[in-house]
Amino acid sequence: MATKAITMDDLLNGASDAVLETGATLEGTILNVKKNEITVDLGVFGVGVVPKREIGFGKKYEIGEEVTITVIEADLGDEIILSLRKAAKDKGWDEIQVVLEKGETIEVVPYDANRGGLMIEYEGVRGFMPVSQLSAEHYPRVGSESKDEILNRLNQLVGKPLHAQILDVDKKQNKLIFSEKEAIKDGIEKKFASIKVDDTVKGKITGVVDFGVFVNVDGIEGMVHISEISWERVTSPGDLLKVGDEIEAKIIAIDKDRLSLSIKQLKEDPYLKEVQKFKVGDVVEGTITRITPFGAFVQISPAVEALVHVSELSGDGDKTNPEKIFKLNEKKEFRIIEINPEARKISLGLVK
Repeated sequence: MATKAITMDDLLNGASDAVLETGATLEGTILNVKKNEITVDLGVFGVGVVPKREIGFGKKYEIGEEVTITVIEADLGDEIILSLRKAAKDKGWDEIQVVLEKGETIEVVPYDANRGGLMIEYEGVRGFMPVSQLSAEHYPRVGSESKDEILNRLNQLVGKPLHAQILDVDKKQNKLIFSEKEAIKDGIEKKFASIKVDDTVKGKITGVVDFGVFVNVDGIEGMVHISEISWERVTSPGDLLKVGDEIEAKIIAIDKDRLSLSIKQLKEDPYLKEVQKFKVGDVVEGTITRITPFGAFVQISPAVEALVHVSELSGDGDKTNPEKIFKLNEKKEFRIIEINPEARKISLGLVK
């Protein structure tokens, strides 16, 4: 097996009797590029073929380009099997180490994905970008009931260029880890410096979960809690919002590397207007929306929810058990016994 690369200069300077061995590394010129193979002119050795599996990922080759290749099989009659990927890998580790030490940002293209992250080949070396190292824009925020959606989201990134930095390298363990978050870190810090609480921002929803929605705000991750989506009670965020929706929201807190956002605070609270229609002593019709051991919640207008406390239910046993007295979505008449607008609290008594 050859231990030294055979160059074109070697061939031109009298090495025409050199024997081509499996494992040899030499230079050649690309003659043809097809979907499943590349043909390479090897000079005095004739022509070799690079099959698809040995081309590698993330690099486009052109006719006439001079390349370094490794011989995979040299004893197959007239056909010589070559590898661009192996030749690149042999020298790739040194180049990767330089990129790591300089902290350079590079462009990578994922060639495959699993639920843990993205598979990437760079300089002939295959590496990995864990999900945790993706930017807010690409992180697959999904609900627990949609585990397969994680892989679906990651598959959408396959074949797309990403900016990344090399996070960890270990040639002996064949380990190469990439991070998109590190590549955009400086830019994100500058963006954080330019915003403040109470600012209004625009963003795109990247995930919908039971407790709220995640939002990409110019590369910064934001979160709208379910309680901040609407002034009206929201049972499921997915009923009102979906992934890809563009929204406006108010920054209500900045927590390390994430924004806490509110959609509802950009609108006037309808409760403050509607509550003015009621006064103590009024008899109102309301719809039972929630039943708890301490009472029942009642919708008495689109934006106003009140409580009939268990203490307002007279009698013994089942007569004071809210779950026995009320049914969800049923309508009953109630009397208003207390109004506290500042606390957003209205207390009701059941009309006999």
